[in-house]
Amino acid sequence: MIGIIRYGAGNIFSLTSALDRLGIAYGMVHTEEDLAQYDRYIIPGVGHAGAAMNKLEQTGLVPAIKALQKPTLGICVGMQLMTAYSEEGDASLLNIFPNKTLRFKDSDHYKVPHTGWNRVHQDKTNPLFEGIPDDAHFYFVHSYYIEYNDLYTLASTNYSLPYSASIWHNNFYGVQFHPEKSGVYGETLLANFSKI
Repeated sequence: MIGIIRYGAGNIFSLTSALDRLGIAYGMVHTEEDLAQYDRYIIPGVGHAGAAMNKLEQTGLVPAIKALQKPTLGICVGMQLMTAYSEEGDASLLNIFPNKTLRFKDSDHYKVPHTGWNRVHQDKTNPLFEGIPDDAHFYFVHSYYIEYNDLYTLASTNYSLPYSASIWHNNFYGVQFHPEKSGVYGETLLANFSKI
């Protein structure tokens, strides 16, 4: 059963709708005591990373999240929160991954935010992407990206520069794209996570 960590950063309706369609059981985590009820976790998030981190700190969940031993998936800003630092709000984050979250540079050739479908290349083999073809399309909406690092990049994409579309370290996973808005392959990824 998946525990969705609730800290007031973003609408989770599309995520819960996707889990409902897939028949995956879930509940909400508001306190550290709630964590024990679940065998894996999702950290959702949309909007501003610095503001999201402030909200997460206010819950008192930060030490417990960093200590999690069960599979944990960050989605969009939820993935960015797992990095060490974001230029968005000049914010120190969870530092589960030492990477930085940086803003796309404005240019005449690439609009910021990056919005729409993009191919995702699988840099490593992992059960999270089982049954998903390499270079499958996923849906992105973001102005900030996680810098590419071979050690932690599970899958990558390119929008003005190569960056991490998915990261992985031990029991922690992250995806910059929105699997709940990415059609069949996004739902496959959520189903895969529910079995890791």
